[in-house]
Amino acid sequence: MSILEVHNVSIRYMTGDFKEIGLKEYVMRKIRGEYRVREFWADRNISFSLEKGDMLGIIGTNGAGKSTLLKAVSGIMEPTGGYVKREGSIAALLELASGFDGDLTVRENAYLRGAMLGYTRKFMDETYGRIIEFAELREFEDRPFKQLSSGMKSRLAFSIASLVQPDLLILDEVLSVGDGAFRRKSEAKMREIMAGGATTILVSHSVQQVEELCNKALWLEKGRQVAFGGARRICRAYQQYLDKAVTLEQAKAACAAEAGTETDGR
Repeated sequence: MSILEVHNVSIRYMTGDFKEIGLKEYVMRKIRGEYRVREFWADRNISFSLEKGDMLGIIGTNGAGKSTLLKAVSGIMEPTGGYVKREGSIAALLELASGFDGDLTVRENAYLRGAMLGYTRKFMDETYGRIIEFAELREFEDRPFKQLSSGMKSRLAFSIASLVQPDLLILDEVLSVGDGAFRRKSEAKMREIMAGGATTILVSHSVQQVEELCNKALWLEKGRQVAFGGARRICRAYQQYLDKAVTLEQAKAACAAEAGTETDGR
């Protein structure tokens, strides 16, 4: 049985509508005949499914609709069309540095973020030492959070969130935090979570990272689904497209032609 099923999901944003401009501006524009509502489709007809233990990498250039799709998958946003069916518990790391208080200490913020993720005080007491060691912030735990660099803040958030053992783990560019050594440690942690049976979705601009970590890939371009299937073939087609060695249509055709020859899910 699928852990996640995404069926024809479309997400529309409305720009210039009443909720954005307020009552006074709405009335004035209506009087002048200047009231306009414009539609922007961030995603159109996206479909895929994941089984237990799959790791999906979502790739695509900026504005492809990757982060918006994650919001629908995680339940933060309802699709305009289509549906998302999930099984089991979900942990989503979408904006690592959000939800912290700059005036609180690193220690206090660790407990605050843990509470936001639903961890009990007992659980945080038992795991705080591991959190701070993994984040490499032992020397900073009593400093105000606002004194940390953006990379240090993200390391703390990743360390806290990676403690869970969810059925579905959603990561938006979180494996790019910190220096090279910490990125390698983060990737090792993700492999550990995957080995525990978690189904994982990773958005990354690193094609190499997706090819190495994931067994499946979803390629989006301007809100449209280009290809879904084995990570290796899709990542290589995508890299050829980035290198301008092939057109989008040629890359899409190549992915479709190779799909029938896959035997290892990659």
